[in-house]
Amino acid sequence: MIKTEKVLHLKSSRGRKVRVVREFYLRERVPCFSSLCQAGCDNDGKVLAGDLTHYVVPDAGVVLKYLEVLEITELQGVVFTQTACEALRSKGRRFYNHLRNLLKDPRHDCILFANEFQTYSHCPREKGESQETWQTRCVYAAAVWFYNHLAGAMKVVMITEDRDAGARFGSLNSGVFVISVQDYLQNFWPDLQEAHEVYRYISLVLQEKESEDSQREFSEHLPAEIVEAGIKSGRYLQGTLNVNKYRAQSEAFVTNEEFSNKSPDLINGVLVFGFKRRNRAVHGDLVAVELLPKSKWRGRGTALAEGPLDENSGEDGESNPLPTGHIVGILQRNWRDYVVTFPPRDGNQNQSRGSQRILAVPWDQRIPKIRISTQQADALQDHRVLVRIDSWPSNSLYPNGHSVRVLGRVGDMETEVQTILLENSIHVPPFSEAQLREMPAQPWTVDPAEAAERRDLRDTHLVFSIDPRGCEDVDDAMSVRSLGNGLLELGVHIADVTHFVREGSLTDLEARSRATTYYLADRRYDMLPAVLSADLCSLLGGVDRYAMSVLWELDAQSLAVIKVWFGRTLIRSSYQLHYELAQALLNGEEVPVPELAQLDPKERAAKLTELTAALEKLTLVARHLRAQRDQGGALELEGLEVRAQLDAEKNITALVPKQPLEVHETVAECMIYANHWVARKIQEAFPCRALLRRHPPPRQEFFDLLVETAKARGFCMDTSTNKALADSLDQAVDPEDPLVNRLLRMMATQAMSQALYFSTGSQPDHQFYHYGLALDRYTHFTSPIRRYADIVVHRLLTAALQVEQEAEPATRLEGNKDLEELSEHINTRNRAAKQAQTQSVALFQYLFFKERDPQTDPRCVADSIIYTIRDNGVLVLVPEYGVKGPVYLKTKTGQVVTAGPDGTCEWQSGTVQRHPDHIVTTCGCGSTTFRLFDHITVRISVLPSNCHADTLKLEVISNKPHRSSAPQRPDSQGRSQLVQEVVRLAEEAQEKAAQRPKLSKWEREFQQSRAPNLYSVLEEIRELALMDPDTASRFCASTA
Repeated sequence: MIKTEKVLHLKSSRGRKVRVVREFYLRERVPCFSSLCQAGCDNDGKVLAGDLTHYVVPDAGVVLKYLEVLEITELQGVVFTQTACEALRSKGRRFYNHLRNLLKDPRHDCILFANEFQTYSHCPREKGESQETWQTRCVYAAAVWFYNHLAGAMKVVMITEDRDAGARFGSLNSGVFVISVQDYLQNFWPDLQEAHEVYRYISLVLQEKESEDSQREFSEHLPAEIVEAGIKSGRYLQGTLNVNKYRAQSEAFVTNEEFSNKSPDLINGVLVFGFKRRNRAVHGDLVAVELLPKSKWRGRGTALAEGPLDENSGEDGESNPLPTGHIVGILQRNWRDYVVTFPPRDGNQNQSRGSQRILAVPWDQRIPKIRISTQQADALQDHRVLVRIDSWPSNSLYPNGHSVRVLGRVGDMETEVQTILLENSIHVPPFSEAQLREMPAQPWTVDPAEAAERRDLRDTHLVFSIDPRGCEDVDDAMSVRSLGNGLLELGVHIADVTHFVREGSLTDLEARSRATTYYLADRRYDMLPAVLSADLCSLLGGVDRYAMSVLWELDAQSLAVIKVWFGRTLIRSSYQLHYELAQALLNGEEVPVPELAQLDPKERAAKLTELTAALEKLTLVARHLRAQRDQGGALELEGLEVRAQLDAEKNITALVPKQPLEVHETVAECMIYANHWVARKIQEAFPCRALLRRHPPPRQEFFDLLVETAKARGFCMDTSTNKALADSLDQAVDPEDPLVNRLLRMMATQAMSQALYFSTGSQPDHQFYHYGLALDRYTHFTSPIRRYADIVVHRLLTAALQVEQEAEPATRLEGNKDLEELSEHINTRNRAAKQAQTQSVALFQYLFFKERDPQTDPRCVADSIIYTIRDNGVLVLVPEYGVKGPVYLKTKTGQVVTAGPDGTCEWQSGTVQRHPDHIVTTCGCGSTTFRLFDHITVRISVLPSNCHADTLKLEVISNKPHRSSAPQRPDSQGRSQLVQEVVRLAEEAQEKAAQRPKLSKWEREFQQSRAPNLYSVLEEIRELALMDPDTASRFCASTA
């Protein structure tokens, strides 16, 4: 190796220039990552194919400007040099991380070559040589080295936008071609239209930048060193910009968890009022904000937003003044790809050099319009297009960007689903062939050597699972048995996914990237291939499976823990029960058990007695566990669950609200118990690098709305502790209206902070507490098929057991820093999954109402309950459909809602007066009062939007409950209609799919799950339904 050095001229935090000398070593053996290599390079990982016509090496300028072109998967054999990557890093960490993810992605045929560490491709920078010229020379030297290293077996094409470089290097080596990007695409990829379009878009944007006028729209951002000094001195505050989607033009907040430590006034963040004061910051950017004088502080809007609001308008009511500021600098851009719609073009659209400059409207209302230069403006009208922001200069009112790809026409189902996925940065292409090749050979059998290393429970334990009817991915199973001597053994057995998903494998990297299974209203995207999630890892009945088990020895009387055992096991589940069947057995009902159908009556009765006894013991233990958590302050905030009804082909035929059965709580308590004990185990083994899940206590001011709302109904809410809150919610019951308690629980849920994964080395011990479950330590261990966090925990548990036996862990453990980064990634993906699920459910709600005439269709009229009072209206919940939304009682033109003697509402000129627990509308013929928890009748219709998601319009038509003079219990008829409509749409999609060419057995086995699967509808309605057991029972009876 040869020692050399690199001189860098950097700026310190105070703005001083610093000369930094970095030493590094040149070596001859640097991996080339080519399958044609004959030199014995250590090519570990992704390698370039050898059956290509050429390799392409982009120079630094091309990587900086045209990376989107190189992302196209059809472009193969791309060699990114270390020089180009370092140039991209100087542009911003966001771009550098994007390239890193591209290099890790097995679907993209590209590699990174460390040319600056290779002896024969290293090029020292010459005195007086510009950085751009040196970078181009380095990349050319790397291209020549590649050609010589492969002994001329592969042609190499270097692409550059530097014409001088093309003239200087073009004829030096016959095996290395130096051409422009445009020439490369025209000569090597003439039919790859996507690449040509992206290249044209980017070129147009670059041309437009050169011709922009100089009129300044925004003030310049302060230099970084001044901003950093101001943050240290306290003059500026650092935080994340969050735009209010209901008042996107006028209201945004800069938030930071540390603000509350600086001043009580800053608990809710700093209000940035007005579009101009954001100073080109986009929702999600990390910014520096300067507070304005108190005389200029504003309050947040207290009225229901109705259409675009003028930031100078005084008609909108405001709360008490809040700390208000303006943005002086942007510390980190968090731009992503945005879905936009090209509106109909008018005469004001600019045209230049054969292109048209269009102000595209983002689907996300929090994002400003984006100026796009394109030659296809007319063809792309009424289409959803994925775009990327390039810049936002101070002389432009809107940011500049370019198109990445066209998604499809507005309103098309696939287009709208892809929009939801992309808006939440969810990328879930089908599993690659390389990933599928890692799957075990079929048919799979237990390996005798592996079985010998596991505790065999097949003949000693009665293991059974309890899941929703038709469940395929069975993560967990349970067992319970008497040990004699006054002891009882409880067992929880979890699918051993880590046996099949090796750390660092392509399947593991893909699961890590996805982090979770994504559930949408008509499909799901699995975290693992179906051969694992629905077969080899699924604890199906009657087959041998590998498991990770936790076994507790309990005192049979007190149920105190005597001893606990963790380890890898081999199990065979005897019964695969569904919830209703398990509950029927507990109730003593005579119901058929499929696994016992072929036995003779005597043996069947004996085994049935054995199974029932096990279920009863399990229920007894679960009651004890729940009582223990209740004493600690565990909260119960969820509404009624629903399930999917499946046919023999696993297709959904209906959505059925599910009765709250005790067996649901029994299974949940066992899983919570296992998660808690595993958390204790891994945290004790690895105090500074265990993956746990914490639920921070919510700030007391977040409960203000709950407390005031409950007070209006005569209830007192004590929110000082989780135990006090749980007791208050239990007592806040109105016997005349069960929805009151459910609404209060919903509001308590909204006040909660989010539960988060974290590394134990990043938080003090007192922050480990889980507020909702009332446990000192908690993690996720019981669902490794659909959560990557559980896979990490399984590996930590395995390592903890190996350390306990004084052995070295078989796998490399993440350090605290790496584990915290992984935790943040999983938290981000979980938020994205939840948001996509909610938006997908909303899409189906819009579809249900879109084709109906709200004036004549009775299904568009429903009962609702008021839960919030605003200046010009109320917020209501429609229990039948799980819909929440605003009901306006006053328009901008001064019209107000008034009710006649029969409750029928109409619009007349008048005024409104808001009070803490009610709102009064007054006109010439009298006044009408709307109070919290009042039931009113609303008409539901759809407000279509070409650029954004459609929204539901709720209009009050009577101030009395629907179909009754007294508050009625929510009935399931309306929800049934919505469900049937959703199912009808899913069946139509399935019929269309059946007309397509049949898939091979391999494709059927390993493809992404696209069959109708309304799991997210189940989960969303579970949270929003707020239905009572009697109603659910009536619905179940009607559909039996």
